[in-house]
Amino acid sequence: MPQVATEAIERGEQLRRDGIVIRTYDLWKTYIMGDQEIHAVSGVDIEIHRGEYVAIMGPSGSGKSTLMNLIGCLDTPTKGQYYINGRLVSEMTDDELARIRNKEIGFVFQTFNLLARATSLHNVELPLIYAGAASDVRQQRAKTSLRKVDLEDRMYHKPSELSGGQRQRVAIARALVNDPSILLADEPTGNLDSATGVEIMGLFENLHRQGNTIVLVTHEHDIALHAHRVIHIRDGKVEKDERVK
Repeated sequence: MPQVATEAIERGEQLRRDGIVIRTYDLWKTYIMGDQEIHAVSGVDIEIHRGEYVAIMGPSGSGKSTLMNLIGCLDTPTKGQYYINGRLVSEMTDDELARIRNKEIGFVFQTFNLLARATSLHNVELPLIYAGAASDVRQQRAKTSLRKVDLEDRMYHKPSELSGGQRQRVAIARALVNDPSILLADEPTGNLDSATGVEIMGLFENLHRQGNTIVLVTHEHDIALHAHRVIHIRDGKVEKDERVK
């Protein structure tokens, strides 16, 4: 085995032993715009332990969305290394990244991303369908996941029959169904009114207390303060990393 590969495996094993779910080393994402280089993410080093509740916060254009795409394995870095749960994902192929996304990361989006014609139960089952789980296993795990977000009584309702807060709960249940290493939430209250947003943030707090690792991406200061640690991003760099609880 090449020396570089051996070192990556050893580093990954050490990260797992230390309980580190997310670790980036000098992470860069550069875009070429004509004859200009745009450094959306510039040499980011972050470390997130299992069970942490972290917000990544920054204004529009700060690079936080690009960093989220890298952490979520939706994009690959131009330079640097990224480990998730001890695996070096920055060197993986697109097919390998797809498997990592399905197994290791539970996504919660601002726009819910639910299938309009599918019931809550079927929407929550989707990651398990992609993973090849048997039908009876899928249904049982999806029901358990809906129970975690207090939505078991709406499992046969379609998105059009649910409120915005209920739709987001379905999306959170879907994110949880594969028991991922991290729950990655991108502006999860952006399409909700203030009262419903507070309710959803309370749900995230409950999920954190149950042991889930949560990474929340937001531009809103009051939403970021629901987390226990806030990483401030500006001009593609970590400006400040502070514990708030």
